[in-house]
Amino acid sequence: MSRIVYVNGDYLPESEAKVSVFDRGFLMADAVYEVTSVLGGKLVDFDGHTTRLRRSLSELDMPSPATDEDLLAIHRELVARNGIEDGMVYLQVTRGAPSERDFAYPDASVPPTLVLFTQAKPGLADSPLARTGMAVISIPDQRWARRDIKTVQLLYPSMGKMMAKAQGADDAWMIEDGVVTEGTSNNAYIVKGDTIVTRDLGPHILAGITRAAVLRFAAESQMKVEERPFTLDEALAADEAFITSATTFVMPVVRIDGRDLGAGRPGPVAIRLREIYIEESRRAAI
Repeated sequence: MSRIVYVNGDYLPESEAKVSVFDRGFLMADAVYEVTSVLGGKLVDFDGHTTRLRRSLSELDMPSPATDEDLLAIHRELVARNGIEDGMVYLQVTRGAPSERDFAYPDASVPPTLVLFTQAKPGLADSPLARTGMAVISIPDQRWARRDIKTVQLLYPSMGKMMAKAQGADDAWMIEDGVVTEGTSNNAYIVKGDTIVTRDLGPHILAGITRAAVLRFAAESQMKVEERPFTLDEALAADEAFITSATTFVMPVVRIDGRDLGAGRPGPVAIRLREIYIEESRRAAI
């Protein structure tokens, strides 16, 4: 069955979906995006993703192509049409397609482009990597300074992912001014003693939707959390570590730059937070 996608008001087979060669998302990476996970045919943290989408659009002075209610209906329609039980819905908004390429923004008569598609991921909540833990490497953070805006400018994170693969690792943690910012597509955490440490919010990292939920669950479980910068040396000396994202949920990290953390296997804090997050996400999904 051909996958059905959504482009500017139309549901189409993916082979028929087209956007203009003048679209600024294509030419300028002038676009923002969100990825919402699907568990049991329902959307996880949808309200959080739409709230962050609105902020990204506002920060870039980009018009919104649809209301939250319309976006929810489109998400649900795509999930139904494509028979998605476990997977994700990708949403992208661009500044649209003016008649000519220009660095200046087009005028208000140019409508934004809205594209959504699904990806089926059977067993999304039962990743083998959650049982073994992942390995990460450290790389310099060479991205732009507004990482709090979820743009499609993803070339350097893609390069980081390939650097990790070349070293037999699963991902890269980016380092700026001696401290860890985040992973290529995830927020980073370490655990030392009874304390979870993760970078504080600001323009240096993305305000992860899964991050917010996990920190809330940690507080409800009486776990101590510190939101502050932490160094690579602190990470290497940690008892355990993990990442969070919309598509990996909570994923243990067991190795950094070839050095095992603790016992070299997923730690109890990451394991417990993953269990809580998946359980609560299934319960609250819409």
